[in-house]
This record gives sequence, C-alpha cells and structure tokens, in this order.
Amino acid sequence: MLEKKDLEYFNYGKFENDKFWKRLGGKPNFKNKNILDFGCGHGSLCIDMAKDGAKIVNGIDLSDKLLKFACSNLSENYSSLEQNIIFEKKNLLNAQFNRQYDLIVTKDTFEHTTNLPEILDKFYDILKTDGKIYAGFGPLYNAYNGDHGRTQLRLPWMHVMLSEKFIVNRYNKNNKDKIYKIQDLGLSKYSFKEYLKIFKNSKFQIEYFCTNKSDHPISNIFNFLSKFEFLKEYFTYNIYCILKK
Repeated sequence: MLEKKDLEYFNYGKFENDKFWKRLGGKPNFKNKNILDFGCGHGSLCIDMAKDGAKIVNGIDLSDKLLKFACSNLSENYSSLEQNIIFEKKNLLNAQFNRQYDLIVTKDTFEHTTNLPEILDKFYDILKTDGKIYAGFGPLYNAYNGDHGRTQLRLPWMHVMLSEKFIVNRYNKNNKDKIYKIQDLGLSKYSFKEYLKIFKNSKFQIEYFCTNKSDHPISNIFNFLSKFEFLKEYFTYNIYCILKK
C-alpha cells in the first residue's frame, strides 16, 4: 500500500512540474523521445513526460525508498504507461546504458551533486547529437536557506558565516550519525560562481540560463540585491538552464 505522505509529495511534485517547465521557457516536445530523468525521486516528472508522448522515460535515482514508491505507484495508478517508463537504481558514473537519449531532465538534483563536471561529461556521452539537458535546481549553498536545514542551524546564512569545522563538530555533538564534511549531508556546496564556471567549461553550449526564478513576492527583492556584484553570491538562490550538445 502506498503511504499517504508519499502520495501527497508525488501530487505536489506534479504541481511543481508546471513551474519547472515555465521557468525553462516552456515544455519541449516529448513526442517519441527517449528521455533520462536524473534524480527522478517519486517519479512525477517521468509520468508527466510519458503522458505527453515520450517513447521511453528512464528515471534513475539512488534512493531505494523513492524508487520503490515510484514503481508501485506506476503499477497501481498509471499501468497504461508501464511500457514507456523504466525506474532504476543507478549510479550514473558507474552505470552502463543500452540507449542514447534525446533529452536529459534533472529537477532539484544538481544542488546535491558533488561531482558535477564528471556528471556532465557522462551526460554528453549518452546524449544523441543535438541532445539537450533541461536543469533547474536550488537553493544554492550560499543562499539564505542553501543548507536545506540539514546543518540544523536555525538562522538564514548561518551555514555560510560559520566555519565548516564548527558546523561539523556541532552536528556530530547533536546526532548519532557522524559527518566529516558538509557534503556528507547531501549538499554539493558549490557556489553560484562555481556552477557558472562548470557549465562554461563543459562540452555543452549554454542555450538558456536564468537565475532567481520564483513566484514569491520576496523574489523581487532578491533579484534586485543579486544585481550588485558583492551580493550576487548570497542572493542568487536557484538556476534554470538548458545545455545543448
């Protein structure tokens, strides 16, 4: 039986998917496309793309729990799409792929991806000629909530102001599961400047690049403050981009 909280998160994901595509300038054409969803989570984006005519949607993730829900939900509630969707546990860098993809989609994953240059190289290898990556993610680490609450520091930007050694020691004092670095909390810790450098130095062309995409009224304040060079790093909270092979 599917747990209520997982179903609620899945349904919330469907609502968030519309915002995801809007922030990327609109949905691409999925008809008869082979698509990889990197970090598919509960699988809502995979199901939406399959509904829109994708030939194959391959959703990969490292979480057994999330993949179990995605497979069960597909079987119980979207059985007509089972021939079009494949959910798998795969470590992208170590995995073999028996097909190339027209599109790679990744939503709210790059802020957790610690080896992004290598991931982009692998994407390049498994994409068809003229294939594209559609990526949207945040909050970035140096933003006010960039630690996702995982450092257990209650105030905005505290994770940026305090030393990593202090944060690690404090966390270990209060938790049974010990960490050795911030990345052990599932955070990439890349700065906005580092993301930009990684994308520019990759094999891809940057076709589209936007920051601070949000419907929240406070985003107008953040957009204004991020225009000042010395504040850009701390008031840029998300990135939406399309990379073309």
